[in-house]
Amino acid sequence: MRRLRTEVVVIGGGSTGTGILRDLAMRGFQALLLEKRDLTHGTTGRYHGLLHSGGRYVVKDPQSARECIEENFILRRIMPQCLEDTGGFFVQTLWDDPAYADQFAAGCARAGIPCQEISLSQMLHREPRLNPAITRCFEVPDGSADSFWAAHLTVASARQYGAQALVYHEVIGLEKQGDRVVGVRARDVVKNEEVVIDCDCVVNASGAWAGGIARLAGCEARVVPGKGTMVAMNHRLVNTVINRCKMPADGDILVPIHSVSVMGTTDYRVPDPEYYGIEPWEVEFMLDEGEKLVPGFKQARALRAWAGVRPLYQETTAADTRDMTRSFTLLDHATRDGVEGCLTITGGKWTTFRLMAEKTVDRVCQKMGVERPCRTALEPMTDTGDGHLHWLGAPLRRVEDEMRYGDLLCECELITGERVRASIEAGAVTLDDIRRDLRLGMGPCQGGFCTYRAAALLQATRQTPPQAANLALHDFLQERWKGLTPVLWGDQLKQERLDELIYCGLMNIEHMATDGLKSPMTDFYAWQPEPAQAGEET
Repeated sequence: MRRLRTEVVVIGGGSTGTGILRDLAMRGFQALLLEKRDLTHGTTGRYHGLLHSGGRYVVKDPQSARECIEENFILRRIMPQCLEDTGGFFVQTLWDDPAYADQFAAGCARAGIPCQEISLSQMLHREPRLNPAITRCFEVPDGSADSFWAAHLTVASARQYGAQALVYHEVIGLEKQGDRVVGVRARDVVKNEEVVIDCDCVVNASGAWAGGIARLAGCEARVVPGKGTMVAMNHRLVNTVINRCKMPADGDILVPIHSVSVMGTTDYRVPDPEYYGIEPWEVEFMLDEGEKLVPGFKQARALRAWAGVRPLYQETTAADTRDMTRSFTLLDHATRDGVEGCLTITGGKWTTFRLMAEKTVDRVCQKMGVERPCRTALEPMTDTGDGHLHWLGAPLRRVEDEMRYGDLLCECELITGERVRASIEAGAVTLDDIRRDLRLGMGPCQGGFCTYRAAALLQATRQTPPQAANLALHDFLQERWKGLTPVLWGDQLKQERLDELIYCGLMNIEHMATDGLKSPMTDFYAWQPEPAQAGEET
């Protein structure tokens, strides 16, 4: 068993947890983050990629709307390389209440959201695929966001200030002395060993899992998992975020993100954030709603379907998850439950993760008896970017500028072998980790041609036995399969049949030797070397 010491432990490697880690480090705290899988494995890596203007909430949840627009402008300054300035339209269709449009415009004015009504001819000039029967269109500063890249960039910035982030470390207990939390017990699931981290404060930022973490300290946090199902289309049917101009509902937004467009989303309560399915009616509903925005949407190629689980905080009973606020809630368990040294931050949206971190760390400072101002809104995060917003053609330009045509490992997403090796060397454990880092296997073939190449690089770089590479290959294909099964028709069915012939027919993937290596529910694999003999270095 290892034992570590820090001032603050952050539980959860999504947007909120990574934002808190950076804020803590920038304010001079010793901080350590624990994530049971890889960064963004949970809700952050499973949302539709929208950088909110706040327009969606101006009528129903004005506080959330104001938070979104303020943070929208801040994120554009501090992490532009993770964002694309698509702009956003709120459009009134024949199925929408005409009275809502004026309420929407007035709500935007109250919330400080730049909003102007544009003519239908302007709308169709910019987005010719939109339904010509649309009656009104308002323009707002929506955008799209790469949540994977943003989380890694945030952690990299936190590490520059001395923070630590331990992935594949699952929290299994909270250490208490009397009525105070004084540490965290975690299991290193790669090395299969226990780690104890002594600390002064624990911040529970585990999203939809926050209720379970709070219970480890004998506290209560009523977090309701709200499942949202989305469908990705094979290419960008629009280049602008398209919202229905109506009260928030299911299937009312279309987001262009990288080379695809995402139709979303449903919102239904599920009993457990780990276990949920995608129902056929949800996919059909998304396609029907997409047809109202873009005629011919149902005939386009659906690439895959997936779902994420929102952490919705419930202090009182709500009949529907749509009735719960999209703002965030900070719980101090000292005042709520009589347990010192433990905070829970939950709710909110990806767009507001920096603000959530700021308010949480303000409370940490209070509890630690120090005054340290927040600087996260002022100091940009830096990496190899040029300080400009993301441009769709950037990956192709990089390949052309570097003459990397022969090194392309994933042609769909223009990923070179060099970038895959860099991801592995930076700590990627599974092929799914590489997917989150680089978008491996997220293109039209859904991993058909790049998975076996990436598995070979993983084996060669980490020097694992072939059996471990076989298991990594199988696991990744199985993960891709989950999102493909709801959309197996037309061209995507043909593509999956080809992939089946490659992996089952040629490679016999279902019977490849794994020598008893298991793939548990944590969706990761790990090769363990033989124990070192006495006197050997480990």
